[in-house]
Amino acid sequence: MAAIQQSLSTSISSSTSTFLGQNKLRLRNQNVSMPGKTGCIVRCVATPSTEKTSYKTQVSRNENLAKLQAGYLFPEIARRRSAHMLKHPDAQIISLGIGDTTEPIPEFITSAMAQRAHELSTLKGYSGYGAEQGEKQLRASIASTYYANVGIEEDEIFVSDGAKSDISRLQVLFGSNVTMAVQDPSYPAYVDSSVIMGQTGQFQKDVEKYGNIAYMRCNPENGFFPDLSSVPRTDIIFFCSPNNPTGSAASREQLTKLVQFAKNNGSILVYDSAYAMYICDDSPKSIFEIPGAKEVAIEVSSFSKYAGFTGVRLGWTAIPKALLYSDGFPVAKDFNRIVCTSFNGASNIAQAGGLACLSPDGFKAMMDVVGYYKENTEIIMETFNSLGYKVYGGKNAPYVWVHFPGRSSWEVFSEILEKTHVVTTPGSGFGPGGEGFVRVSAFGHRENVVEACRRFKELYK
Repeated sequence: MAAIQQSLSTSISSSTSTFLGQNKLRLRNQNVSMPGKTGCIVRCVATPSTEKTSYKTQVSRNENLAKLQAGYLFPEIARRRSAHMLKHPDAQIISLGIGDTTEPIPEFITSAMAQRAHELSTLKGYSGYGAEQGEKQLRASIASTYYANVGIEEDEIFVSDGAKSDISRLQVLFGSNVTMAVQDPSYPAYVDSSVIMGQTGQFQKDVEKYGNIAYMRCNPENGFFPDLSSVPRTDIIFFCSPNNPTGSAASREQLTKLVQFAKNNGSILVYDSAYAMYICDDSPKSIFEIPGAKEVAIEVSSFSKYAGFTGVRLGWTAIPKALLYSDGFPVAKDFNRIVCTSFNGASNIAQAGGLACLSPDGFKAMMDVVGYYKENTEIIMETFNSLGYKVYGGKNAPYVWVHFPGRSSWEVFSEILEKTHVVTTPGSGFGPGGEGFVRVSAFGHRENVVEACRRFKELYK
């Protein structure tokens, strides 16, 4: 027994020393001795169960959050994907669902970020808090690159950590007493942020809509542009072009009607142009190309889908000085106050990347990335067209909108996942107008897109 004790003592002492490595911590006793007594029996005795009552504060839950239905769309898709992976651990899952970029950021752009990061380790190059509105050079570059011909100036640009964040900041700006209209289907953040702010009524399950929101139906029958004559007057109008999820880009004539509609109603138009660089026809890339838009519109945009900045996080919002509230106060001044109160500015490293994106070499690199995803889009569109399905979008956006008439979107999503191990996005997750459709994203490695399309053909041939 003494020999066993010595062996165990040596082994444990050696393991402890290895675990501590180079730390050389002083321990009170590094040798562990084992008691010599044998035959010890450990008896487990159950204690009487007592019901535990969790402590609760006296703070009521935000009733608006309680209105939200289930989880946000994309985490719900991720949950179902995870469950599928547990069920099929050996399956090769291909994700063409969430619109997350997959291709590496061009080295020219990452080199600029790396250089800025290194400069932060030097006395000369270090900088702390920057301007909440963004670095002057980047604001000027955004204005000259995207708005040179429409009169938007650098001091009307607010650099941010992405369009999604700015959508929520804009909702804080508008407050809870406004009414809103949204494309149906559309990016879920518009509706969910409105619900959280208290702008809406309860969710009406029979029509799959929230009260106090005007859902502007966009479908193949109306060319994915709403019939404005049937849309009630609202304070705020959210509009995305090219649209996520349908991939449809509004024409100049359509946007002219939209701006005039907002003007006639005294509304503010929030225009999401996050996919504008995918436009390859004469559709406007900015709402400010439309005469009169500066008096009624705000534009949000992002580097995410152009440069692969979905993880880097960098975007901007343009608010013209000409945009005024009913009392004549400039909207931009209030937004500036929101930004200065809730935000310390985008990362200086990310902003260095943004500046590199807008240089001649960086812009070309972004266009190469966009071109790669557009080629993926063509492969996906050809696949579903060959299978006889009605396919929309794709031309001016990285999304393909596939119609499965008479079927539930979640049913088709589950069928595709279960039988092909490919993740898509159910159209109904973007609003009731998306029922019967599935969105297929072109964000993926080429070999994965080709393989996914092979599986689609096997399933639906």
